[in-house]
Amino acid sequence: MTTRPLAQEAVASRRRWRISLSERHLPFILLLPSVIIMLLVIGFPMLYSLYLSLTSYTLTTAQNYDFIGLKNYATLLFDDPLFWASFGRTVLFITLAVNIEFLLGLGIAHLIARAIRGQSVARTLIMMPMMFAPILVGFQFKWFFNAQVGLVNNILYAITGEPHFIPWLIDKPLGFISILIAEIWMSTPFMVVILEAGILSLPQEPFEAAEVDGASGWQKFRHLTLPMLLPFIYTAMAIRSLDIARAYDVVQIMTGGGPANRTELIWTYVNRLAFTGQQFAVGAAMSYITVIFSWIFTWWFFYNVIKSRWAGGQS
Repeated sequence: MTTRPLAQEAVASRRRWRISLSERHLPFILLLPSVIIMLLVIGFPMLYSLYLSLTSYTLTTAQNYDFIGLKNYATLLFDDPLFWASFGRTVLFITLAVNIEFLLGLGIAHLIARAIRGQSVARTLIMMPMMFAPILVGFQFKWFFNAQVGLVNNILYAITGEPHFIPWLIDKPLGFISILIAEIWMSTPFMVVILEAGILSLPQEPFEAAEVDGASGWQKFRHLTLPMLLPFIYTAMAIRSLDIARAYDVVQIMTGGGPANRTELIWTYVNRLAFTGQQFAVGAAMSYITVIFSWIFTWWFFYNVIKSRWAGGQS
C-alpha cells in the first residue's frame, strides 16, 4: 500500500530534477550557436594571425611559414623608428581628439539638458554627423581642405580678398590638424549622447540643497555635477579612445598616412607594411603589440571607472 505512493514520489522528484537541470542548461544551449560563430569569425582569425606573427610569412612567399619566434616583435620594438613615430602620433591624436570631444560634448550636453524647448530637434541635429560613414567623412573633409578648390581656402579668399593655396593635407602640422578636425566633427555627438544621459540621470536633491546654501553655478558644477558624472565620463572616454586608436578610414582617405609618413597613424602603418609592403607577418606582429597596449589602457580606464563609482557610493 505504501510502496506505490513512494514510487510515484520518486518518479515525480526525478522529473522535477530533469526539468530544473534543463532550465539551468537552457541559457547555455541558446548561447551556443553565437559562441560557435564568434569563435569561427573572431577566435580563429586571431589565433591564425598570432601564428603568422611568429613566422616569416610574406604575401610574395605564400608557402613560407618558417617559425622565427619573436623576431618580428623585436624588430618593431627595437629597430623600427617609424613604428614608434606612428605609435606616438596615434597617442597624441587620441589625447587631443578625446579631450576636445569631451569638452565640446560636455558643453553641448549641458546646453541641450537645460533647454526648455527644442530638445528633440537639437538632439537630431547633433546626431547627424554620426550617421555618415567614416569613408564619406574622409572624402568630405578631403574636399574641404583641398589646396586648390577646397571650401576652407575659398572661405579665406572670400574673407581676405586674396587667393590662398594653403596645403592643408600636405604640410606636417596642418595635415595632422585636418584629420583631427574631421575626427572631432564626426565623433563629438557620441560624447554628447553619453554625457547628456548622465546629466539627465543625476539626482536633483543635492542641487536643490546647494541652491538653498547659496552655491554658484560653477560651484555646483565643480562639486556636484562633475564628480557624479565621472562614471559616464570614464566610460565615454574609454570607448572613444579605443575607437580612435583604430582610426583608419578617415586618415587613409584624407592623407593615406603621408606625405612622407607625416600623418601616419598605427593602423595606416599596419596597412602599409602588411599589404603595400607585403610584410604580412610584421603587420600581424604590430597589430598584436597594439592590442596588448589597448588591453592595458582598457584595464586602466575601467579600473578608474570602478574606483570612481566606489568613491561615489562612499560619499
